[in-house]
Amino acid sequence: MFSASQSSRAQFLDKARQAREERRELKERERAAVQLQALVRRFLCRCRLQRDIRREVEDFFGTNECGSSKRSALSVFKIARKLLFVFNPKEDKERFEKLCRCILNSMDVENEPKVWYVSLALSKDLTLLWIKQIKDILWFCCEFLKQLKPDILQDSRLVNLHLTMLVTFTDTSTWKILRGKGETLRPAMNHICANIMGHLNQKGFYSVLQILLTNGLARSRPSLSKGSLTAIFSLALRPVVAAQFSDNLLRSFLIHVMSVPAIMTHLATLTPERLAVIESHDLFRKFILFLSREAQCRDVCVCLEGSHTLCLLGNLVFLGSLNDQVLEEETAHFVGVLIRMLSYCQKYVSQKKSNLTHWHPVLGWFSQTVDYGLNESMPLLTKQLQHLWGVHMIRILFSDVLSKKLLENQEIAQLPAQPVSPQNSLPMKNLFKRAFQKSASVRNILKPVGGKRVDSAEVQKVCSICVLYQTTLTTLTQIRLQILTGLTYLDDLLPKLWAFICELGPQGGLKLFLECLNNDTEESKRLLAMLMLFCDCSRHLITILDDIEVYEEQISFKLEELVTISSFLNSFVFKMIWDGIVENARGETLELFHSVHGWLMVLYERDCRRRFAPDDHWLRKDLKPSVLFQELDKDKKRAQLLLQYIPHVIPHKNRVLLFRNMVTKEKEKLGLVETSSASPHVTHITIRRSRMLEDGYEQLRQLSQNAMKGVIRVKFVNDLGVDEAGIDQDGVFKEFLEEIIKKVFDPALNLFKTTSGDERLYPSPTSYIHENYLQLFEFVGKMLGKAVYEGIVVDVPFASFFLSQLLGHHHSVFYSSVDELPSLDSEFYKNLTSIKRYDGDISDLGLTLSYDEDVMGQVVMGPPDGSMSPVPPSLSHRISYIHLMAHFRMHTQIKSQTAALISGFRSIIKPEWIRMFSAPELQRLISGDNAEIDLEDLKKHTVYYGGFHGSHRVIIWLWDILANDFSPEERAMFLKFVTSCSRPPLLGFAYLKPPFSIRCVEVSDDQDTGDTLGSVLRGFFTIRKKEPGGRLPNSSTCFNLLKLPNYSKKSILREKLRYAISMNTGFELS
Repeated sequence: MFSASQSSRAQFLDKARQAREERRELKERERAAVQLQALVRRFLCRCRLQRDIRREVEDFFGTNECGSSKRSALSVFKIARKLLFVFNPKEDKERFEKLCRCILNSMDVENEPKVWYVSLALSKDLTLLWIKQIKDILWFCCEFLKQLKPDILQDSRLVNLHLTMLVTFTDTSTWKILRGKGETLRPAMNHICANIMGHLNQKGFYSVLQILLTNGLARSRPSLSKGSLTAIFSLALRPVVAAQFSDNLLRSFLIHVMSVPAIMTHLATLTPERLAVIESHDLFRKFILFLSREAQCRDVCVCLEGSHTLCLLGNLVFLGSLNDQVLEEETAHFVGVLIRMLSYCQKYVSQKKSNLTHWHPVLGWFSQTVDYGLNESMPLLTKQLQHLWGVHMIRILFSDVLSKKLLENQEIAQLPAQPVSPQNSLPMKNLFKRAFQKSASVRNILKPVGGKRVDSAEVQKVCSICVLYQTTLTTLTQIRLQILTGLTYLDDLLPKLWAFICELGPQGGLKLFLECLNNDTEESKRLLAMLMLFCDCSRHLITILDDIEVYEEQISFKLEELVTISSFLNSFVFKMIWDGIVENARGETLELFHSVHGWLMVLYERDCRRRFAPDDHWLRKDLKPSVLFQELDKDKKRAQLLLQYIPHVIPHKNRVLLFRNMVTKEKEKLGLVETSSASPHVTHITIRRSRMLEDGYEQLRQLSQNAMKGVIRVKFVNDLGVDEAGIDQDGVFKEFLEEIIKKVFDPALNLFKTTSGDERLYPSPTSYIHENYLQLFEFVGKMLGKAVYEGIVVDVPFASFFLSQLLGHHHSVFYSSVDELPSLDSEFYKNLTSIKRYDGDISDLGLTLSYDEDVMGQVVMGPPDGSMSPVPPSLSHRISYIHLMAHFRMHTQIKSQTAALISGFRSIIKPEWIRMFSAPELQRLISGDNAEIDLEDLKKHTVYYGGFHGSHRVIIWLWDILANDFSPEERAMFLKFVTSCSRPPLLGFAYLKPPFSIRCVEVSDDQDTGDTLGSVLRGFFTIRKKEPGGRLPNSSTCFNLLKLPNYSKKSILREKLRYAISMNTGFELS
């Protein structure tokens, strides 16, 4: 019973709780319904009010348009207040536009104070309300300006409207209320304007102007009108002037206005009066002094990031080009600011493409997001930056260097001043025209003398300027060549900079800069930057000058000065390598090394093509080859770097020995050298004499790389199909190799052509008529490589440009096709270079970008760039035409043939082995030494057979005839008669394989059975079977063997030998 009572009680309580919850929910629903009804009524009421107000505004402006332009200011104020109360930018755009026009119209009315909208500012009751209203109106104008596109006609009209509002109410100069007696009110009104401007600044006024300027100017053609640009710039300048150029306002102006791409250029073009205003306020000086403080410059750069920092820099450079006086007075600050800004941009310049980099048309790969909207304005930005390396600014910045006087015959010679070019952009036309005229400066040779303190103000100033230009080169990577061309425009800058360098330090030159390498001070870095800039600019200049300008006209540098400079560079690079500096070099030190080394190698390669330096100029007498070889054997890094970068400091003979040593080591490694325990693998081939080239090609092209490097034995089959007698102990293979090379390089085969003039070989452009011509070229490359690999000299004179390609020089950024063109066709080179010196109208010549060639009797036209358009008349296009034609003749035409030959050659000869030789030295490696034959060396290494010996009278006669009766040309013919090559081996006849031999013969070749005891004794004792006076000397070039009859008279020997070598009756197999 007790439990039943408890259960009913619980049910009762549960029901009561549910009833309470239902009542609470009902009350909540009633309250929510009331609230929703209130919200809806409020919303409907608000909508009704807004409709009523907007209708009232429309009615007001409707009647206003019907002729009542003289509405009272109070009525305009009231209607504006109502509009602002319900203002929605999307819905009320047109109403707001009408309000602005109404306000501006009221300001234009004459002699109606009550109509002037600004008159309300004088009312005690309305002053504060009016100020608030005009602030709101002007800020709404700013909001609209951010969204408008000036390139759209309708938007451009609205831009003008809103700008007019801002211009009108931020300055009192147009307010009619202040005329006459109202002048006393001007200070108060100015104060109101300042208050309005301050409000706008706080809200982000400069950001608005920046967006508007960028939208209107960041393009190839500006879409802002002259009036709009004038208004914007005037608005931007007002707060700065009002604040008396305070740091905060200058900062805002620099960040938001001066960073707009090429704004100064647009001002100069559209509204030059604004530039006069900038000058009148001395703004350029103020900008430079503000940014000269490191913290403020860093702050501005961080706010702008990379791309816009570059835009600011371009505008500052442009301003600097227009303010000579300020630039001269504030050079140090100007240079310091530019260095900081460029260094900031450089932090984001990347060396390669990656997922984190973006392409920038001036900076290259950039590790920040690039605003691609700025790309259209990049050409204008580049033109602004060009002022930095234009003649005008260089003359101002380098005034201390250019004011130096160069000595002429122990007297001071004043060089004639060149007029300042009115063009501030890169003076390309004048640059090349000037470069082709003879240099007028006459001076003594500039050599290091020393005497100038490196801590002097003058030296520090020049060093800072050099740091600026060096930083410019490393930052603006995509216009580097433009910068270098601008810096080399003045003939006297580089020689005077060299003269300046020669004066530095107690002794001048080398010692000072070597000390700087070991000092990690700011002063040392600046000095090295000056050296680096000198090297980069000089290298660029010498690269673009042709031989006439370097050797005959001697533009900028005399040849004797190039000798002095190259000696300095050679020593500097050698010390950097040998002292271990390069091994651990990073960053700036490594860049310095590559800069100095690049300039050195350009001079060295120029000297290799045409000598200007004395004999042994490039050698280092303090470097012992034996020490170098020992260090190479121990794999010392400095020895390897020396061989990699400046092998020319080692005597040529030692480099050839090193090359032969490298080949020998590889042969030992591959097991190609016979030892006591093993014999190398031998490849046997059978060659038909009638089809030597075909059989050789078919059998050798399939061999592996190691088999080609190994021992190859040849068996010849004569025309009757019978195996020829003879055992190949390298001699028969040598003959086969010589015969193959003789056939493939014969111009009649049309695999190779000869140059005009000196008749040197290069791949024929029409060799494609051969089937499998590329495989043939690869085979030729292998044969040539095999000859060099085995030390067999072959008389194959190559064109210099082709040797350069074999060495890989054409891949260098400093390689110039025009420089190599004389080695292909000197007449063509002369005609091409005459084009750039042509003073008349280039169109008169009727030139087209095409090339005519005789192909098998038919003239074929081939365009080097794929077009046949006429050559544009500007000089810069002429230079492009010349380089295109040179590159086409020497590279494009024979690109595939050259690549195939090089591929075959490098399969035998490693590229690093021949990299230590210049083009002429490689020719000597292939074809032997071009020096006169050393008869004493030949006599010393001659082997005698058949009874001959060194004291035999015929042998004595022979050496006497060669020494005293034969000319050098005849001695060369004699050597070719016996060895098939007219040049001696590079390392002397000790390295001739097989060794030079002379054998006494009694009978003709068809009766010769070799040496017998009788024949040897008869030869030794000069006993003749019969007088051999009717027989000629003979030779077996495969064995380097001279077969000499035992003549009875010296005169007969002389006559027969001379006849034999002139008839070239050798090339027979014993």
